[in-house]
Amino acid sequence: MMTAIKEKMIESLKSVLPIALIVLLVSVAFTPLSVSTVVLFVIGVFALVVGMGLFNIGADMAMLPIGNKIGARLTASKKIWLIALVSFLLGLIITIAEPDLQILAELVSGEVEPWTLIVAVGIGVGVFLVVAMLRILFRIPLNVLLIISYAAVFVLCIFVPEGFRPVSFDSGGVTTGPMTVPFIMSLGVGVASIRGGKDSANDSFGLIALSSVGPIIAVEIIGIVFQIGTTDIPYASSPITVVDTSRGAFFAFAEGLGEYATDVLIALAPILAFFLLAQLLTRSFSRHQFLKVLAGFAYTFVGLTVFLTGANVGFMPVGTELGMELADFADGALLVPVAMVFGYFVVAAEPAVHVLTKQVRQVSAGAITERSMKYSLGIGVSISLGLAMMRVLTGISVLWILIPGYAIALIMTFFSPKMYTGIAFDSGGVASGAMVSAFVLPMAIGACLTVDPTGMSVYADAFGCVAFVALTPLLTIQTLGIIHNVKVKRARRRLTVVEDGLTEYEVNYATENC
Repeated sequence: MMTAIKEKMIESLKSVLPIALIVLLVSVAFTPLSVSTVVLFVIGVFALVVGMGLFNIGADMAMLPIGNKIGARLTASKKIWLIALVSFLLGLIITIAEPDLQILAELVSGEVEPWTLIVAVGIGVGVFLVVAMLRILFRIPLNVLLIISYAAVFVLCIFVPEGFRPVSFDSGGVTTGPMTVPFIMSLGVGVASIRGGKDSANDSFGLIALSSVGPIIAVEIIGIVFQIGTTDIPYASSPITVVDTSRGAFFAFAEGLGEYATDVLIALAPILAFFLLAQLLTRSFSRHQFLKVLAGFAYTFVGLTVFLTGANVGFMPVGTELGMELADFADGALLVPVAMVFGYFVVAAEPAVHVLTKQVRQVSAGAITERSMKYSLGIGVSISLGLAMMRVLTGISVLWILIPGYAIALIMTFFSPKMYTGIAFDSGGVASGAMVSAFVLPMAIGACLTVDPTGMSVYADAFGCVAFVALTPLLTIQTLGIIHNVKVKRARRRLTVVEDGLTEYEVNYATENC
């Protein structure tokens, strides 16, 4: 176990260190930050490394095995009503407790009551998780459901007040965070493994993709019904945490640990209760496995508590202050390029990304490597944040980017391999996690407050960056899939001259390993 912890900590350090070095470099060279903010940030870096390492161990020991077992058991029961009911309840329970969603709800509390937003998003995830599970069972093509779902999203968007549209799209991104992703992904793997068939590996992915659509539609309906965003509302910014002494920094983090420990406990409690009830009824886990899962819950609790404390207490003040300073420096000339650099590295610090890349490697039997996934996600998120900060500076509508972006992504589903399509749309939800909510979104808000000190344009211009982060991986990873298809076709053409002398197995092996 100590070896596993050491490996996870080293992996976490490699993920977080580039962000820390870039922040410190930018603060020294261009945008000096207050000593208070830097002290909190340094402690936050340490918290992120420890928290991410422990969380990843906990996810491997608890979340993934539970999701696999539940998915397999539900499918084996062959009771559609039971699958639908359990899927809806799991989607609702896990989402309501998702820390990323709670962060967004607090950030937009000036427009909509936090619990109204949280419950609506939870219902949206629950409904679409049912759709996603039934899709696997009935072998419905993922791209067909995605086209129908996003057509509904953009039709509803016509009736949503303009000031609330970015919040609607952001809600879809933050829903699939560190609590939701491991569970939902493993649920899909479990269902697909029992259903079997040649497309079972392809169908393992797509649950997160569809679960991310439900919240957008749910929040759009709230905006339409209550006409939220019809008037300009000044953004009520939270005061940046300031500490004068090392003792002040200690108490700031101690207070954060207490607050987020409560949030994480509330998040884990329903899943733990569900696991204990399922174990009592089915005895799916042996005694050794049962104790291992309980230990995994403990690691998850400690890791996620420490991670969220570091992200919110250490990184959020830096994001806000950095955004303000960059927007003020040389009329915002550095805002877009610096944001793009941050985007490339910040995705590697998302806990859920590590879960996704590992699951992709396992299900694809190594055909899709973790390195190619991380490069594709890094490039995608880099482009996202460049677009987001450009929008802060120019004030262009979020739809000018989202409509053509999703149109291209949906067209690409007809040319990209099915597995890549599922992974791409899942990656969009996974990339927009805790670090985006706690660091990138505050950075956009800080920049927007400098561009427009009245705060009237924050909801329309700063929000939406999470939606961009959820969009671009759809394009970059499907591009990776199309390139893979081209390579396979070229390999098959090269083999035609010698194919007569090879067995079918040898031909398939050669093309798959081209």
